[in-house]
Amino acid sequence: MAETESLADWMSNLNEKFTKIPLSQLAIPGSHNAMAYSLDMDSSVLEPKKLKALDKMFSTFLRPIVKKWGTAQEKNISEQLDAGMRYFDLRVAGKPESSDLFFYHGLYTTMTVKEGMTELETWLRQHTKEVVILSFSHFKEMSDDQHTELTSYLKELFKTKLCPKPQVPSLKDCWESGYQFILSYDNRNVDDPVLWPRIEYWWADNSDPKEVISYLNNKKQIGRPEGLFVAGLNLTFDGNDMLLYLTKSLKEKTMPAYLLLLDWVKEQHPGSDKESINIIAGDFVGVNSFAQDIIQLNNADSGS
Repeated sequence: MAETESLADWMSNLNEKFTKIPLSQLAIPGSHNAMAYSLDMDSSVLEPKKLKALDKMFSTFLRPIVKKWGTAQEKNISEQLDAGMRYFDLRVAGKPESSDLFFYHGLYTTMTVKEGMTELETWLRQHTKEVVILSFSHFKEMSDDQHTELTSYLKELFKTKLCPKPQVPSLKDCWESGYQFILSYDNRNVDDPVLWPRIEYWWADNSDPKEVISYLNNKKQIGRPEGLFVAGLNLTFDGNDMLLYLTKSLKEKTMPAYLLLLDWVKEQHPGSDKESINIIAGDFVGVNSFAQDIIQLNNADSGS
């Protein structure tokens, strides 16, 4: 794939042999905390616990810090799709003072879930051979009724474009059936033919890129799951880190680490063997060669 080639339609441009294997055997770029580009400074702190407890007294001081460390993406959903992202990590929370649902990461987003999903669906309507994997999880402050309302809304929005479980489709399967969405919904109380269970996410929970790589290599040694799964390249900082690095931000800590992380990516291969990878998710997607490097793995000989 040429460096200059747009990644907006990379799935439709794949070598034909890769369109006939399950999506779980492709290398797919993903967005960790995909909606954490529109955090609301006027909202209360939802996490981490240590800072949530202090929010009532010190909100003016704390919220800018939580925003700097919670902002995990810079590009909006359409820009992320243009940049080749096809997996989206979506965390949803109810807000006591609102009937709407929001995304969150530390703080609530300014954007509602309906606004975000409408933008995504509009983009997919213009790119009919692209397929996305939406992973809804880490729900907060939501009642059973709100879960019912959200899943009903998503089913109504995506309609027949939702791929039913449990067989992971190939791109060719999706194209022939008109599927563009695999919808994973991590809630045991919700069961529906088009709502897939939780997608395993390899999360190192570490702020050191060397430790993240070591963790991912250990997971590979044990062996990948059979279906869709995610290797997370994201660095993790807790409340203590945020207070320790008051003047820093998640971006300042993440971007230099990408040199090491992308070296690791280039050594990987998709496929069905024990050490193959599938989805690789990261922060601040679309600002470096992250997506290009992952998509390129599908064209390497080792992916055949």
